[in-house]
Amino acid sequence: MARRINRDIVLELIRENQPVSRADLSRSSGLQRSTVSQIVEQLIREKWVREGPIAVSARGRRPTMLGLNEELGVLAIDLRPSMATVAVVDLNGRLLSRSQVPISSDPVAATRLLIECAQRVRNAVPRHSIEGIGISLPGRVDPATQRLIFAPNLRWPDFDLKSAIESKMHLPVKMENAANACLIAELTFGRLDGIRNIVLVTISEGVGTGIFANGHLITGDGGRAGEFGHAPIDPNGPLCACGRCGCWEVFASCRAALRYYRELQQDSNGTTFHDLLLMAEDGNLKAAAALDRQAQQIGRGFGLLIAGLAPSMILVAGEITGAWSRFGPIIEREAAGFTVAGLPPKILPAHEGEIARLRGAAALVFQRHWPVRESADLPETGLKKKTRKSSRKR
Repeated sequence: MARRINRDIVLELIRENQPVSRADLSRSSGLQRSTVSQIVEQLIREKWVREGPIAVSARGRRPTMLGLNEELGVLAIDLRPSMATVAVVDLNGRLLSRSQVPISSDPVAATRLLIECAQRVRNAVPRHSIEGIGISLPGRVDPATQRLIFAPNLRWPDFDLKSAIESKMHLPVKMENAANACLIAELTFGRLDGIRNIVLVTISEGVGTGIFANGHLITGDGGRAGEFGHAPIDPNGPLCACGRCGCWEVFASCRAALRYYRELQQDSNGTTFHDLLLMAEDGNLKAAAALDRQAQQIGRGFGLLIAGLAPSMILVAGEITGAWSRFGPIIEREAAGFTVAGLPPKILPAHEGEIARLRGAAALVFQRHWPVRESADLPETGLKKKTRKSSRKR
């Protein structure tokens, strides 16, 4: 365990400080130089790290600088009910190549198109070595079987997506709920050092939540934890895709915003959520009213999260982050009244909100190389700074 933790520390320090020397890694981590050298040599053999230029030194031996191997990447797939985005993402979380493909309710046909798209995107970056495929999904994945067990908006029957893609692409596939994947991306690439209680909410065709409590990613029995989007808040509300009425999702999702707009503007068929954002920015009062109503419902639903989980931070991922100046204040105002004691949680847009799900899909493959894992192969903690300090005692 100590060797694995030390390896994670060194790799994370390289990622954050590249280019960096072995001596600097030893000073930053508190590990002996011989230990750092052994770890670095292992990471170089595994092709996660490579040596760069030799630095200029005022005295002594000139150090060889280290950095992540930027020619290593993964295929990331953001699967949604009507469209999927496929991209190559490198170790630094940068998107190198990207394409989209339509998704139907036929999983066999949709998978065939996904594989064709993945092959095109992979061929667009021939210099990069692709290590695996990560898929963020609009539903819940059983961590034991890696099968999709609940995805009402996708409308797929039982289907082994993982095996279908692995057999054609000859690469390992990791799948996870989109909100959990985004949360893993924030832990891997983001700004969560020192924070132990976070909820990440994805707002798109539906509403999903990922929970990080007391330094652990919570998945629950069979990976089903976090379905707050399907918590009924009004039994007289509209029918939800899950078959029940009045779920939070039918009031707070982007589909809900389009429904609010149709109630105000009868000839709005064909209007997309992106159109709605643009119209509101151009001064369309009905579009603005629909978005404001959506923001209010998002904030009210946050009351469930605040009262039940007491997070110190709520992160929001999705298209609404592109208009955070409109959504943010309304969401914060609506959510403010649900804190029963102490300070209310910070409510912030996730890092690169509109592509957070792609970065999350990539992090599913990368994450085993950074935060310490539990047996379920999920991050145990994002407290990297505290971990580094404790390494001095090992």
